[in-house]
This record gives sequence, structure tokens and C-alpha cells, in this order.
Amino acid sequence: MLGAGSWGTTFAKVIADAGHDVVLWARRAEVADEINAGHTNSAYLGDIELSDRIRATADIGSALADARVVVLAVPAQSLRANLARWRPLLREDVVLVSLMKGIEVETGLRMSQVIAEVAEVSQEQVAVVSGPNLAKEIAVGQPTATVVASAGGETAELIAELCANSYFRPYTNTDVVGVEIGGAIKNVIALAVGIADGQGLGDNSKASIITRGLAETSRLALAMGAELHTLSGLAGLGDLVATCASPLSRNRSFGRLLGEGLSLQEAITATTQTAEGVKTAAAVLELGRANGVDLPITQAVVAVLTDRLRVDELAGLLLARKRKTEGPAH
Repeated sequence: MLGAGSWGTTFAKVIADAGHDVVLWARRAEVADEINAGHTNSAYLGDIELSDRIRATADIGSALADARVVVLAVPAQSLRANLARWRPLLREDVVLVSLMKGIEVETGLRMSQVIAEVAEVSQEQVAVVSGPNLAKEIAVGQPTATVVASAGGETAELIAELCANSYFRPYTNTDVVGVEIGGAIKNVIALAVGIADGQGLGDNSKASIITRGLAETSRLALAMGAELHTLSGLAGLGDLVATCASPLSRNRSFGRLLGEGLSLQEAITATTQTAEGVKTAAAVLELGRANGVDLPITQAVVAVLTDRLRVDELAGLLLARKRKTEGPAH
């Protein structure tokens, strides 16, 4: 497990609680020392107790030594540089698992595409885990379901088997595009919901953004080759609702700060964890342009993040769009 933030540590706990030994790589030695000595990662998960099946290290060579399955839980925009350094340490038959929900800004690539390109492995060796997976709820053992997607069915089954336990239920899927697009765009929609919340807007406004956000996500995903049922499932609707509704969501919380009047830099300073939607929004908007898909919520969020739109203008802009039927065009 590469990355000892809240989700990386929690997923290590999930696998350990399923009965498997895990080596968890932490960027900072003091984090690894705390996990080994006290079985906690207080910076991210407070006093939640971790399994003694988890061994932490700040030595990447030790972490990767003969590892058949390597789970990547680093910030999306740092993946390429990190993986390029780690590649010489990987086995040829390695299975690489992405916990990241983002789009690479410079290239517009999904995380699984970056992994396959940089690690020089086939798509069948890459899996993606996504769904309504708020780390702190899972870390205390609250039941949840998730999706493990891979172009290789056997790969998806392998990872599902590794992480299935009494409180964590994985479903498998081969629609990697749909799972990753759903996971990336929901962060952008959550920023919009957070902004609305910070402005004191009610549940009607937020439900409207969530619903139209799902439609926006589905349009882009389908244009990129995804399957519609994926977007109505755990990695689409499920993840979107959890991320937009929960105060535990980093992206919703970040958006709320913007809605309360903080500048982008002030909001970044006030938060300790990465809100992937902040950097992913522009990349998602570019994907929409490249695929001829209109993404009005994403466009508005990007305008707010780049100071081209005031936060108090966001809701009005979305409601001022030309009226049309909600159903399919004829």
C-alpha cells in the first residue's frame, strides 16, 4: 500500500481485516513509526486502532520487495512522477490498484491510463477501486459497498477477494471508464454542492445540483465509451451522493469554505488533505470539450476557481440556462 493518508491507511485496514498482511508505505518516517508502535495514524484517523497485520515503513524498497499487488493511494497529480521512480522496483507480473479519483491535468488521462503507461503494464494488470467510500466511516467498521473494476476480469476478482470482509463488500465490473469518470467528476459536483451549502442554500438547491451533476457525469462517461448502468450504480450515483451529502467529504468541505467567502488560497491553507476536484475540474472540462459534451456545472466551478465567477453567482448561472425537456431529445 503506497500512501498513508486517510484512504490509503483505511484501505490497508480493510485488507488486513480481511485476513491479509499489508506493508504500508508512508512518506514520513514518523507516521510509519506511529503505526508500528501504537497501531494508529492519528494525523488522519485519530485514535482508530489498526490491525497488527499492517507493517508500516518509509523505505519504498522495503515496501515493494516482491509485492505481487501494489495499491496506489497518492494524490492524483503526483502519480506520474512517483510511479516513474517506483517502476524499477515492480515485479513484471505486478497488479497495480488505483484508489485515486482524478484526471491528470497535463494529459487528460484517467488514473488507470497513467498507471499502464508509466509502469509499462497491460490494462489487465490494473484495477480501480471506487464507490461511496468515506474513509473515516469505513475505518470504524461501518458497512459499505464498493466497485473493483478492471479490463481483466480475473484481476478484478483477485482484488475483490483481497478486500472483502465483514463490513466491506466489493462488486466487480469491467467498465473502467465509467467507474473512473464517475469518481473524478463527483468531486467537481461536490465542490458545487459545498459552495451552495456555504452560501446557506437549502436541500432543494443542493439536490438539484446533485441530480444535474449525475446527468452531466453520465453524458461525458457515455461519450467516452462507458456503460450507462455503471453511472446509476455504486461508482456513479452512490459515490456522488456520499461525496456531496457528507461533511466528511473533502471536496464538499472545500467548496463550503469557498461558499463562505474564503479565497481559493485561503481555503487551501485551511484544509489539511487534498481536495482532488480543485485540480481535476479544469481537466474534466477539457475532456468535455474534446468529446463535444456540455458540462455546465463543471464549467461554473472552474470559473469560480479561476476567479471568473463569484461564488454568489454560481446558483443563478446554473438556473439561468435555457429551459429544455429533462427526458431524451427527440
